[in-house]
Amino acid sequence: MKKLPATIFIFFALLSALQAQKKETSIPDDPKVAKALVPNLQVRVDTTITGRGQVTVKGQVVPYNIATGTMPVWDEDGKPVAGVFYTYYERSDVRDRASRPLVISFNGGPGTPSVWMEIGYTGPRILNVDDEGYPLQPYGMRDNPYSIIDVADIVYVDPVNTGFSRTVSKEVSNTRFFGVNADIKYLAEWINTFVSRKKRWASPKFLIGESYGTTRVSGLALELQNAQWMYLNGVVLVSPTDLGIKREGPVDAALMLPYYAATAWYHKKLSPELQAKDLEVLLPEVERFTIDQFVPALAKGNTITDADRKTIAATVSRYSGLSENAISQHNMSIDPSFFWKELLRDRGYTIGRLDSRYLGMDKQDAGESPDYNAELTTWLHAFTPAINIYLRDELKYATDLKYNMFGEVSPWDRTNDRTGENLRQAMAENPFLHLLVQSGYYDGACDYFNAKYSMWQMDPGGKLKARMSWKGFRSGHMMYLRRADLTVANEQLRDFIKTSMPKVTEPAKF
Repeated sequence: MKKLPATIFIFFALLSALQAQKKETSIPDDPKVAKALVPNLQVRVDTTITGRGQVTVKGQVVPYNIATGTMPVWDEDGKPVAGVFYTYYERSDVRDRASRPLVISFNGGPGTPSVWMEIGYTGPRILNVDDEGYPLQPYGMRDNPYSIIDVADIVYVDPVNTGFSRTVSKEVSNTRFFGVNADIKYLAEWINTFVSRKKRWASPKFLIGESYGTTRVSGLALELQNAQWMYLNGVVLVSPTDLGIKREGPVDAALMLPYYAATAWYHKKLSPELQAKDLEVLLPEVERFTIDQFVPALAKGNTITDADRKTIAATVSRYSGLSENAISQHNMSIDPSFFWKELLRDRGYTIGRLDSRYLGMDKQDAGESPDYNAELTTWLHAFTPAINIYLRDELKYATDLKYNMFGEVSPWDRTNDRTGENLRQAMAENPFLHLLVQSGYYDGACDYFNAKYSMWQMDPGGKLKARMSWKGFRSGHMMYLRRADLTVANEQLRDFIKTSMPKVTEPAKF
């Protein structure tokens, strides 16, 4: 028999690999077998590794199945253009999957994967940190006794260029993925594929997003209804963005004051009288001043009297912990970056943007803004080793791809962001749809009072008020990193899921 040329062998090897890539591959737990079955490709469009686990939640042993891998994003011709990485936890002792809630989870950035909530908040395995969320060594994972896996199945989704999600080639245009509305459109299509493959059309469905993920899921609520004919029971916004709701000029400048007050109270920079008050007694007082006096004062601009200007500046100073002189020099409009640099300047520290409990150390005390985000470097310190250990070692997902904690998604098209209005319309169209918002008082990037403001503006007539709720925490952007808040926040999710599900005989009507 004549030998075939080497090029033909290469051709058939590549063809075999591509065919394997197109099929859903179930990889056993045995790492030797797994290594043999995983296609030797850097970008995988359609693969799945399966496993099992169990966790004790509220004294009950909860067994679950795990599926992790990629599912394709299809183009208009039905060809895969990207593989979106996900991890799916499904309780295994449930017979009636039709009534079992499904939670679809996203984080933000917009260039970051769902790692934060998966191993920090709601998943059955959680990273090793101390009770306040600071890194511990050795890095690793432990069971999460507060996970919501007891009441709902959960899928964590990594958008394109985050985690292990990638396009099939550089020839695929990034404009298909990188933008407010492009992101919503392709992820809605992906969710349809996921729900169909996993046979979850009958299940009550919930979206949860954190930070930019709140922009994402707010837009998805309407896109899923209008383009996929998929109706939700609930949306959870953790540390929400502005959701495309405009707040320029005086409103934008004033709304940060309650956050400043919370942070100054935490660092004991307020007067003894204010420090003696509990935080949740102090903040409503600051909120009333902000809406009733501070916004109108800023709106007056140079027409405000000198006496009124001095009175307002003194009150802003009293609540923010900054000097009256600093307030006046900034025309009573304090940029957050200056606040993070200025509040503890006399102590030689800066404070964190996403969580102002964290302290940073700059090269010099002078300046208008911190050198770096103190909280983010701490979080990456803890999360990055943990997720790599978990996916590669525990779940046996074999790949040489880098897990992108922050992937390149620039330029991101932010035009025509109407996601807050999208969510309002979705709630108006769907009487079953409920909203829960969770915010940390010490979050300076997506601050709690702006989250409240967004809810007010989404529903100015109050027609949806009965289906909207807001909860605050004595922590920052990722409030769940503080152990005390982790327990409470997950319990809120449990209650929200249960109360957002209608009775069997209850129709969807007003």
